[in-house]
Amino acid sequence: MGIKKREIIIYAIIIIFGLILTQHLSVVISGSMESLMYRGDIVGLEKVNFLGFHEFDPEDVKIGDVVVYNPEWFPNLIIHRVINITEKNGTKLFTIKGDNNPVHDPLPVRPDQIVARVITIADHPFIIPKIGYAAIYIQEFWHQLIDIHEEY
Repeated sequence: MGIKKREIIIYAIIIIFGLILTQHLSVVISGSMESLMYRGDIVGLEKVNFLGFHEFDPEDVKIGDVVVYNPEWFPNLIIHRVINITEKNGTKLFTIKGDNNPVHDPLPVRPDQIVARVITIADHPFIIPKIGYAAIYIQEFWHQLIDIHEEY
């Protein structure tokens, strides 16, 4: 009753594919990019560095690209659009803004802060609507449990 070698290979391929796929998806957790993407949507990403593979160079980001970056002013990654590119002392700086926000983000973004770019197909971002709500609810539930535990 042993597992056949072929079955093991198939399961390994499915697991590897699943791990790669999940690393290239991100859940939108705020409304700052409405009406392009909404809270609970999942977006497809290309990574700056995925296990040593460089899928794109952040120096090649252009105005209009939607990127994921690590801000100096906020503890979580942010998905916003590049609205301007300047250069200061030989360093490229991106001005980034949420489509639904009245003003741009408070600090310019360096290329080394960009970790991913939203995949576009025929000038449309790759979005899977609403299925990310499950992840949001689990995360919020987990944070509530931690908060309750810390109170006691």
